Amino acid sequence: MKVIAKIVAALAAVYGALFAIFWFDLDGKLLFYVVEPTLCKHYDKMERRDPMKPAYDINVPKYEYKD
Repeated sequence: MKVIAKIVAALAAVYGALFAIFWFDLDGKLLFYVVEPTLCKHYDKMERRDPMKPAYDINVPKYEYKD
C-alpha cells in the first residue's frame, strides 16, 4: 500500500507542477523572455550577403545547334 501511495503522491506532484506551468503560462514566458532573445542575438550576428552589391545580370542560356 505504501508503494501505491508514493506513486499517487508523485503523480499528484507532477500534475501540480504541470498545472502551475499552465496556470501562470510559464512556457510562453520562457519562450518570450529567454529563447527568443537568445535566438535573436545568435541570428543577428550572422554574416549575410548584401543583395544590393552583386550586379544584376539576366542569365540568358546560350543555345548552340550543331548540324
